[in-house]
Formats: sequence, C-alpha cells, structure tokens
Amino acid sequence: MALVSADTKIAELLNELHQLIKQTQEERSRSEHNLLNIQKTHERMQTENKTSPYYRSKLRGLYTTAKADAEAECCILRRALDKIAEIKSLLEERRIAARMAGVYSDTDPPRKTMRRGVLMTLLQQSAMTLPLWIGKPGESPPPLCGAIPASSDYVAKQGDKVAARVKAVDGDEQWILAEVVSYNHSTNKYEVDDIDEEGKERHTLSRRRIIPLPQWKANPETDPEALFSKDQLVLALYPQTTCFYRALIHTPPHRPQDDYSVLFEDTSYADGYSPPLNVAQRYVVACKENKKK
Repeated sequence: MALVSADTKIAELLNELHQLIKQTQEERSRSEHNLLNIQKTHERMQTENKTSPYYRSKLRGLYTTAKADAEAECCILRRALDKIAEIKSLLEERRIAARMAGVYSDTDPPRKTMRRGVLMTLLQQSAMTLPLWIGKPGESPPPLCGAIPASSDYVAKQGDKVAARVKAVDGDEQWILAEVVSYNHSTNKYEVDDIDEEGKERHTLSRRRIIPLPQWKANPETDPEALFSKDQLVLALYPQTTCFYRALIHTPPHRPQDDYSVLFEDTSYADGYSPPLNVAQRYVVACKENKKK
C-alpha cells in the first residue's frame, strides 16, 4: 500500500516538475525581447560612436528588467531542483520499502544475484546523478558537499551509501562501499551491508568506522574551496571495485562534470603510486590516517 502511495505522489511531483519546466521556457522566451533590445542599443551606440544620457538611461532600464527576468527564471529553476530532490528522495524510500518487503525490480535486483557489470553500472549512474550544489550568492556549501565533511553529530540515514572500515577474511582491515541499514542511538553503532554482498554479510560498526559519502557535487567554478586540493591524501574508490584505497589528489575537477584524477598508493610502482586514474566526486572522501603505509 505504501508503494502505491509513493507512486501516486511521484506522479504528482513529475507533473508539477513538467509545469515548472514549461514556465522556465515561457520566462526565457519572454525575456529574449529585452535581451535583443540591449544588443541593438549597444550596436546603435557603436554606430554613432557616443554614449548620450538617453542611451545611458535606456540601458539602465533594460538591464534592470533583464536582472529581474533572470531572477524570476532562477526562482523557477530552484523550485524545479527542489522537486527533483523530492522525487529522488521518494524513489529511494520506495526502493528501501520494496527491499524490506522482498520486492525487487529489474533496475534494482538483489546484489547477491547481480552480475558484476550491472553493479558497476549502477555505481557509475549514482555518481553521475549526484546533484550539483547550487547556492545563492554569498551562500557557503553545506556539509557533505564535495570535500566538506559531515558535522560531528550527523547520523547517516537508512539507505545512505558510506565508506565503512571492516575486517576482511584474512584479518586485515579495509574500507568498503556499504549501505546503511540502521543506527542504534543507545550504542552509537551502525548496521551496514557491503554493497557487493548485500544481505550476505552485515557489519555492526562504530561511528568512527563510517564516513558518509558526499550528497552534492561541488562546483569547481563557484566553490573550489569545497574540493580536495592537489596532493591531498584521500580515500578513493578504486575503479571497477567496491573498495576504497588511500590516494593522492593528482588533479581536482576543473568543471562540474569532471572527476578527480588520483594516484593510488601502490608498492608495485617505483615511486609508490599508480598512474593517474579518474574517480568521481561521489567516491572520494577524506582519509583519517595521515601516515603512509
């Protein structure tokens, strides 16, 4: 019943999102005439080679209107982004509810029956669809945006993806990609599932063994301080695996869609590091151990 209710709400939100997209296009079309006037006014000024009080006054009015038009469009786009975030949240809640009820879909089969290639594709899609943080002028990026860590009292929610430090079969410890099952406020411990062995092996871990993954991508063009810097030590998900390893930032992202380029610690190379490999912002977190192994 809850799944049907979620489907209904998602359908409503998708319709509202469609209307907001139409409003955005209408707003953009309406403002085009004013932008064309600004362009023509500048062309006339160049032709006459003078800036008269008339042209100054006219441009001031045109730019004031353009600014108001841009703010109106920005407001609609932010409402659309909020709708998308709400839809994604409901989809995640539906996925968790379905999983608890033992119901699986073709796009989210049980991990223990999932082919390796399918899991890697899902992880890649998760990284690509991580929302970009778009703050208002003067607004600082929040915790869990890019390299900004979670606040000290933050508790990851059920279904959240985290880096979890667990003991391997051979007794060594390693950082794995895991999904939060629950958090016990009495013991301050998480229960998490290995993303690669869901349901097969559940780990009970203290908070210090859990690192929440970023919930937003940082925009290098507007919020470079929310990114890890060159030569900074991090934990990064090794490509085509579900394990995090220590690495140095080789090159931070230059554009919002770019990945980090990292150098993984690897003793098989003369300098102790692998050649540069790309890792998405979603899967790069701060390393809690500063000493090189």
